[in-house]
Amino acid sequence: MPTLNDIRSTFLGYFEKQGHQVVPSSPLVPRNDPTLMFANSGMVQFKNLFTGVETRDYKRATTAQKCVRAGGKHNDLDNVGYTARHHTFFEMLGNFSFGDYFKTEAIPFAWELITKDFGIPKDKLYTTVYHTDDEAFEMWKKIGVPESRIIRIATSDNFWQMGPTGPCGPCTEIFYDHGEKFWGGPPGSPEEDGDRFIEIWNIVFMQNEQFEDGSMRALDMQSIDTGMGIERVAALLQGTNDNYATDLMRSLIEASADATSSDPDGPGKTHHRVIADHLRSTSFLIADGVMPSNDGRGYVLRRIMRRAMRHAHLLGAQDPLMHRLVPALVRQMGAAYPELAQAQSLIQETLKLEETRFKQTLDRGLKLLDDELADLPDGKNLPGEAAFKLYDTYGFPLDLTQDALREKGRAVDTDGFDAAMAEQKAKARAAWAGTGEAADATVWFDIADKHGATDFLGYDTEIAEGQIIAIVRDGTAIDRLNEGESGWVVMNQTPFYAESGGQVGDTGYLRRLEDEDHQARVTDTQKMAGGGVFAHNITVERGTFTKGEPVALEVDHGRRGAIRANHSATHLLHEALRNALGDHVAQRGSLNAPDRLRFDFSHGKALSADELRKVEDEVNTYIRQNTAVDTRIMTPDDARAIGAQALFGEKYGDEVRVVSMGRADTGKGSDGKTYSLELCGGTHVKQTGDIGAFVLLGDSASSAGVRRIEALTGEGAQRYVADSMAVLGAALLELKAKPDELVARIKGEMSKVKELTNEVGQLRRDLAMAGGAGQGGGAEAKDVNGVKFLAQVLTGVSGKDLPPLIDEHKSRIGSGAVLLIADTGGKAAVAAGVTSDLVGSVSAVDLVKAAVAELGGKGGGGRPDMAQGGGQSAENAQGAIAAAEAVLNG
Repeated sequence: MPTLNDIRSTFLGYFEKQGHQVVPSSPLVPRNDPTLMFANSGMVQFKNLFTGVETRDYKRATTAQKCVRAGGKHNDLDNVGYTARHHTFFEMLGNFSFGDYFKTEAIPFAWELITKDFGIPKDKLYTTVYHTDDEAFEMWKKIGVPESRIIRIATSDNFWQMGPTGPCGPCTEIFYDHGEKFWGGPPGSPEEDGDRFIEIWNIVFMQNEQFEDGSMRALDMQSIDTGMGIERVAALLQGTNDNYATDLMRSLIEASADATSSDPDGPGKTHHRVIADHLRSTSFLIADGVMPSNDGRGYVLRRIMRRAMRHAHLLGAQDPLMHRLVPALVRQMGAAYPELAQAQSLIQETLKLEETRFKQTLDRGLKLLDDELADLPDGKNLPGEAAFKLYDTYGFPLDLTQDALREKGRAVDTDGFDAAMAEQKAKARAAWAGTGEAADATVWFDIADKHGATDFLGYDTEIAEGQIIAIVRDGTAIDRLNEGESGWVVMNQTPFYAESGGQVGDTGYLRRLEDEDHQARVTDTQKMAGGGVFAHNITVERGTFTKGEPVALEVDHGRRGAIRANHSATHLLHEALRNALGDHVAQRGSLNAPDRLRFDFSHGKALSADELRKVEDEVNTYIRQNTAVDTRIMTPDDARAIGAQALFGEKYGDEVRVVSMGRADTGKGSDGKTYSLELCGGTHVKQTGDIGAFVLLGDSASSAGVRRIEALTGEGAQRYVADSMAVLGAALLELKAKPDELVARIKGEMSKVKELTNEVGQLRRDLAMAGGAGQGGGAEAKDVNGVKFLAQVLTGVSGKDLPPLIDEHKSRIGSGAVLLIADTGGKAAVAAGVTSDLVGSVSAVDLVKAAVAELGGKGGGGRPDMAQGGGQSAENAQGAIAAAEAVLNG
């Protein structure tokens, strides 16, 4: 009996022998189809190849594609566990041709693989064709299928379309007859939904293009898209009609039964089936970067997780269960999907955290639900107001309430629930409107209410596709932006990081999908409506952009790379500062821009040169260590409990990203301890070595008790060092010195300059005292009201030369007052001095103030024996001297 892994290998091996490239499964989060929440078929990753937008170095491909259907229009969640074939996660095996082969090869490929390689009896197989596809009908006849088992289908079941317009074409399907012991009829019959005839293969002949006017034309490149559900084929090859009885699902069911000490086929059979299915979908979603949240894909993941956890609760599990089953899943599927094994610790950690937190909500919610039901007549549905109370007040989701009631034969009044939800939103909006926020912010809350939070894809990619869900200009929602216009655009998903946590918003380009003649420059990305809506500020460079259309998004890779390097270096810097200065160091702000980083931290004094050097060396040590930068998800309390540093000013929800980097060194070799551990929602390098290099530019005071460090990394650091070396080289050349002589040579030159400066100053003063050229021919004291008064106007001296000249004049006259005015080239400097014996009767301050007023200045001050001031001009120097004499005359 072939195992599911055998079937997968056989399928891929067969088509590889037929010249197909074996292409790994794409992630569950589509990067090239903004209309999809999750990849739900094998063709998703090849969509652009079918339309001709993209080409690759192969024209034939085969895949085993992981798929999830649990949200949006493709939602099987409610049926999972209760039927034989519904899953939230499944694998789709497929072979594809991009303009290479068509019907004459695709049909024989399918028939040969199914009947020969898999050995499925031909007499158990039925096929369907689109009712007008005579070519496919004849091919099935030629291959040996009786006409009685070739069924023409006239509905859209056998005609595939990518959308209202675009590539399309008829399908042909292969069905397996499980026999009369199962109820049901062949496809196209009234009993077709039974379990007897099961579709196992579908081939799409992508041969036409549909236009808006309803017309169709043949595509220039005709292609093939096929799909075979591995679970269904495994069931029939293993002799069962139940997907959950296959080897892979059975192993997960038995793991669940073993962990709960219960019978896998007993009363809890449905619970085990739900757990087995949901274990796959939650684990693969987490491995592909989806984390539980209250919006978008994260909310769908949380729904799946909590549904499984409720069934574990019903099995009597007292402690978290799901994370204990992950090793069983990895054993079964880790070889085919290496990302599952690589993310095993993250998957287990996330499941354990979510189940631990949810258990409290579950216990409380189920009790409250029982209380509500106790007051209702038998068979009556739960009022919507009661369901909303469970959701809003106690955190019990509507879908879990519905799931719990289903087993009791009851339902929820969903209209009442929706009405209660709408009333609450109206009250919240009214309360918000009174907070004084900007009036135009209303538009962002409207967008958030209608579309929910933006899915951020930027941790994993810098290129993606999205659908424009809103355009805003001048605070008003509009439908279009034309060439040359600017505004804000919101997509359902984006790789652009919106400014937060000190990291600046991304820039880049927006292009209309499949038509690059329409292009806009993204100049900034910001969070709106409380942080859930990512708004892209764009300027349309070519064409137009319209609400509702799909677009290609591309982040400025070089800029994002520089920002990542600076952000990761900030984490290393924080830890290095704590090691150098002490545990009192805490972040007080940061900026992670493409050209530099800035880090504010608590510390009372400037860092010494030795401390700066130590910090810089330590950061570079961990950059060269080149360890992986890892991310984990946990509660804020758990993160702090393991020593993670919280970022200043950041708001944290129920879960946080914990970023770790570097292996700490105890001095005796690495002990495996993490060097830096911080709560952070930003983007980071994959390895610390990606930072390149780190150069400190110095520290300065930011505010009281807060210091600021600025630094450079990567190319910026390299350019700074290169520029500094160029300056150093020029200085060495100018001074004709060797590098190790430079400091001593500079000190020597500075000492010479100081000596010459002092000598020149003394010469100027000597010249002034001697009454040399430009000094008014010398100055003689005269008697003013019984006081010797010496006044002189000088040039060629500075204001700082006046006090020593005053002292010399005071020594010469013995007793009296001195006033000196220096013409400093457009301005005037004034100084006055009074000998000590006259201080009680004459004040130098009064003399300066009187003189300054005549020179266009104000004030002046100092001591009674020495005062200084300044004026706008020395032109009225004689008037200033006369004003000082007037002070002496009383």
